[in-house]
Amino acid sequence: MNPTEKRSILITGCSSGIGRCVAEGLQARGYRVFATARKAEDVEALAQAGFESLQLDLTDSASIRRCVDEALTRCGGRLYALFNNGAYGQPGAVEDLSREALRTQFETNFFGWAELTNLLIPQMREHNEGRIIQNSSVLGFVAMPFRGAYNASKFAIEGLSDTLRLELRGTDIHVCLIEPGPIESRFRQNALLALQQHIDIEHSIHRDKYLGVLERLQKEGPAAPFTLPPEAVLKKVIHALESPRPKPRYAVTFPTHLFAWLKRILSTRALDSLLVKAGSDSKK
Repeated sequence: MNPTEKRSILITGCSSGIGRCVAEGLQARGYRVFATARKAEDVEALAQAGFESLQLDLTDSASIRRCVDEALTRCGGRLYALFNNGAYGQPGAVEDLSREALRTQFETNFFGWAELTNLLIPQMREHNEGRIIQNSSVLGFVAMPFRGAYNASKFAIEGLSDTLRLELRGTDIHVCLIEPGPIESRFRQNALLALQQHIDIEHSIHRDKYLGVLERLQKEGPAAPFTLPPEAVLKKVIHALESPRPKPRYAVTFPTHLFAWLKRILSTRALDSLLVKAGSDSKK
């Protein structure tokens, strides 16, 4: 690549939170940012803010293909990086999750990411360079109660990314996982909508627990200790993009570092006891 040429990156889920912060930070750093959102009004807002905005619905294969085609056309077939970020959390006990609720969660958080990534890998192979950065979660390697759908989608992304990293070994295409704990975003507002849409709270054996979940999701300000602003994720994304040897995993926030350590040293039962307690306090 010409050293004077801007490196380009496609970012999903840029309407707010982590995606918007990373888009702003990378554009200020000189990257050519293709910022995507699902809703037309959010796409327009991104355009008004000075981004090259594209519509992208991760549940729609046609939308994914249109987005990829347009981004590659604009950058002359040479997109350096992808930051998969667009996702939401479906709250609910596993026994209350319908097949539809699980499928909807995976369409956005897993299948859309996999399809988008696979469409971009061939042009990265052609130029023998690229970065695929997946915004996972602390819940990608430990599970907390009443987050089964989200846990499962993030565990799946971790497994897929680990496999892809092995398969791309020997190329200069790097796969990195970002693993945030609680981050300031609209995560709780979106989770509240998903809870109300897919869970029959009044007829669940877990009704009383759901009332506590509702209170937490509607709380103003940070709902969990050690919550950091999205700039903490931006810092890790920059390293994943610019280091000649990026890390396979980047932990963000104290809880992620803590639980990664605890998982290595504690028995499963001991860790379970801590996760049950933490799950009643953590927003993600």
